Amino acid sequence: MEHPLLFDEPDAALERLRALCLAFPEAVEVLAWGRPTFRAGKKIFVTAGSSMDRPHSIVFKPDPEERRALVQDARFFIPPYFGPAGWLAIDFDTPRTDWVELAELVETSYRQVALKRQLAQLDLWRAPGAPEGSK
Repeated sequence: MEHPLLFDEPDAALERLRALCLAFPEAVEVLAWGRPTFRAGKKIFVTAGSSMDRPHSIVFKPDPEERRALVQDARFFIPPYFGPAGWLAIDFDTPRTDWVELAELVETSYRQVALKRQLAQLDLWRAPGAPEGSK
């Protein structure tokens, strides 16, 4: 049975999330369970939409040390299916969405699953003095 699509295109918030996720080395978007997933190689680092009730949320893999603090923040919640493996979720289409914070969460999640060569490329891009267009 095919899953229903969670998003109608165009969706401005999803487009902003998509641009953020696809900026990482070798990141790709794969439609799974009716929602966009963003992957480093074959491993998911972000899923858009934690459930049918919360389509404008991201499911991400936090740093295990940071997770302890994040679960104390009411904005974060434990998503179905991914939660038992340590993943968290946060809504991304609210007037209070902090896109800088969201970008940091996405990068941390990417770093949890990326291959060594992908991390090396990311670190090269992030290095001081790296050319702006080096991505």
